[in-house]
Amino acid sequence: MSADAALLASARAWIAQDPDEETRAELQGLIDAASAGDPDALAALHDRFDERLAFGTAGLRGEIAAGPNRMNRVLVSQAAAGLAAYLLETAEPGSTPSVVIGYDGRKNSAVFARDTAELMAGAGVRAILLPRLLPTPLVAFAVRHLDVSAGVMVTASHNPPNDNGYKVYLGGANNGSQIVSPVDGAIADHILRVAAEADVLALPRAAFETAEEGVVDAYVAATAAVASAAPESGRAELSVVYTAMHGVGWETTRSVLAAAGFALPHPVDAQIEPDPAFPTVAFPNPEEPGAMDLAVETAAALGAELIIANDPDADRLAVAIPSATDASGYRRLSGNELGALLGWRAARLAAEAPGDGGPTGTLACSIVSSPALQAVAAHYGLDFANTLTGFKWVSRAPGLIFGFEEALGYLVNPETVRDKDGISAAIALLDLATQLKGAGSSLAAHLEEFTATFGAYASSQISVRVTDLSRISEVMQALRADPPVEIGGIRVKQIDDLADGFGALPPSDVLRIWLQDGSRVMVRPSGTEPKLKVYIDASSTDGSVVEREAAAAAAVAALETGMRALVNA
Repeated sequence: MSADAALLASARAWIAQDPDEETRAELQGLIDAASAGDPDALAALHDRFDERLAFGTAGLRGEIAAGPNRMNRVLVSQAAAGLAAYLLETAEPGSTPSVVIGYDGRKNSAVFARDTAELMAGAGVRAILLPRLLPTPLVAFAVRHLDVSAGVMVTASHNPPNDNGYKVYLGGANNGSQIVSPVDGAIADHILRVAAEADVLALPRAAFETAEEGVVDAYVAATAAVASAAPESGRAELSVVYTAMHGVGWETTRSVLAAAGFALPHPVDAQIEPDPAFPTVAFPNPEEPGAMDLAVETAAALGAELIIANDPDADRLAVAIPSATDASGYRRLSGNELGALLGWRAARLAAEAPGDGGPTGTLACSIVSSPALQAVAAHYGLDFANTLTGFKWVSRAPGLIFGFEEALGYLVNPETVRDKDGISAAIALLDLATQLKGAGSSLAAHLEEFTATFGAYASSQISVRVTDLSRISEVMQALRADPPVEIGGIRVKQIDDLADGFGALPPSDVLRIWLQDGSRVMVRPSGTEPKLKVYIDASSTDGSVVEREAAAAAAVAALETGMRALVNA
């Protein structure tokens, strides 16, 4: 059999076990066109069948379409059966493993979640489906609250509209954190075995449980408790605008705000309800240019003092504050800026906590996030941990009291949720902002106070989106083969290649470049999108606040120019 004939046979076999009418019809159209000699259709089939979406520490994520290299009901069924096999294999003798399953408002999220619940139950795993579409942090919370073996969240977070994904958490000693190696590999092996041996239509299915509303109520109460001040003490009311970015954050956020005693914000009406088409944004990620334009317009019309935004599954938080120098009237804080402020808040709360011997605990951030948090930890005598990128690592830092990464992810209540949580982070921020206003200050003034106390920390990022993934490996190989001796006129001091691990860090495809002036550049492939990412950080503790900020910004600008030339961005 020729390679093309074998490809067409594989595609027909896929259709035979696909329960989804839409993806069956789509794939049949490609088969018909390829059989008639259409080279584009044949190329599309190769793209879908020559490779498979890999199950890793980020679970699964990809475009919804037919074939093993896409997200669809066949792939999700194989993943569910494989995860069930892993849970049964690793369960204590005589015990029944259990899983809680959640889903957001994206296309096919609900059906992927129901397939997972039915297949888990059919395999002998106790399966509990959350009562409706809910934010991702609810699953991380429910794993611990219900004391189950694992959690599954069906979401593609802030990816393009036609993507979906499958995120896995572990209970027990893992405290509801996302999976890490070698667990991901063990689950992947089971998934591949199912794919090779089983027709998903023949896999047993059974009835599952639906979680009581009390799970949501418990999350709301625990998250409201993040606010450190009682409503009647030290808070001044703020005019706030909120957007859910067409995601699932509003219902739960509204409940938490009310429980914490905060006035409800003004919603961006066009973006407040879940909509899998994401009609008002080109890319549903608050980091992307233009994504917060409607929120800014709403805030400007109301004269609002603060904008808060969740991404579609509400595990990230974006913030904008009034700015006289920005044409729109508002400036979005970077993830590093917000992480520094929330980390400072956590350190101050630890210092104010009763007890002998001073504050204890760990502040943690990923290696691509700003060094500012390490300065805060040192100032307060707290431990600091630098982890690989992803909250699967940040959440596991021993003694954690706060963790963040620059991609708008914040973990402010590790005793409740061991993952980034855009809702609890919003409560922590509002707690800080309302207390600052009550004291006659503001978030903008607080940023200046941070610079005066710890120094100026400037950051920049370059994202190179590719259509051919080999381009990313080519750039990484080129940097390793011919490492730069200077970047933007600043001499390179040292390059750490994390490919084989570095110190306590596990192996990762990351280059960390240290410059003679203390600046740092990180280069790595994105773990969830077809991008090469470059992170640039510089700092200054010399002179006034203005002088510190100018020096750090100048170093970052020079490094950005140099790195763009190196990666052809």
